[in-house]
Amino acid sequence: MGVTRADLGLSQGALARAAGVDTRQIRRYEAGEQQPLLSVAIAIADALGISVTELAGRSPSGVTVTGDWWASWQTSRDGVEKIATQPVHMRQEGEIVHIAATEHGLSAEEGGYLWTGECRLWDNQVLTGWYAANEGTVRSKGTMYLFMKHAHGIHMIGRWVGLGYDDQVMTGWATMGKTRDDSEQAMTELIAERGTTP
Repeated sequence: MGVTRADLGLSQGALARAAGVDTRQIRRYEAGEQQPLLSVAIAIADALGISVTELAGRSPSGVTVTGDWWASWQTSRDGVEKIATQPVHMRQEGEIVHIAATEHGLSAEEGGYLWTGECRLWDNQVLTGWYAANEGTVRSKGTMYLFMKHAHGIHMIGRWVGLGYDDQVMTGWATMGKTRDDSEQAMTELIAERGTTP
């Protein structure tokens, strides 16, 4: 296996429960005594948050963004600019990247919400795609464009365009980094370099 349950801190029993198989089967798979059926391999890969290709030990060529990241978004509410920073989880399957916010970046009163999205990775450098709120009556949805920079570890800068809480089309800068500080620093540098109004 590429990414293992041990890499993620899962016991054999926890992985077995998540994948819907017996713990003895997980032992056999890890010992190389048996290969899982495709349906079981998909369940194990889903439980590990990786693709079946990665489960088989084949790394996708180029950049891999699977894992936990931090996203920062420049937004405004009632004319007041805000920077929302929130943790997100990304799961890459080839050129497709599934993204899900795991915590709010702002309170609901300030316009914060949880969302999911999907992007395509172009040339190992550009992510383009969509996002949509996935809680309650929040209707926000839109598009994302992020450019990957590799200067000091991977971080991304770009822009979002979407429908705001008041049914107005809005836009702002967007950044992602492997740590909260990386994402917020990239946002600070982006605003200093390009200005507050995108």
